[in-house]
Amino acid sequence: MTAKPNAIRHCLFTVLLCASAGVALADTAIKGIEQALAQAQQEKKGVTLYVQGQTIGGGVVRIEPGQGVEMRSQQYGRIVVRLDRIDALAQP
Repeated sequence: MTAKPNAIRHCLFTVLLCASAGVALADTAIKGIEQALAQAQQEKKGVTLYVQGQTIGGGVVRIEPGQGVEMRSQQYGRIVVRLDRIDALAQP
């Protein structure tokens, strides 16, 4: 059984298009998380991060754009989380 060259090209194009859309959405999500973290830092409010099924709560101390966030909590002291690992963020 042989596939037509055009069908293979079409399939490859579709896969590449989906992959590039996923990267664009991930970048937009990280920017949204950065904005929410910056707002929490300015208002001096705590946040809850959801990272791979775990919850991490604390106050935002510092944000490294595109890299990570440093937080403090009474339970752990200093916490550093990579932005690309954050699944969700909640603010009171």
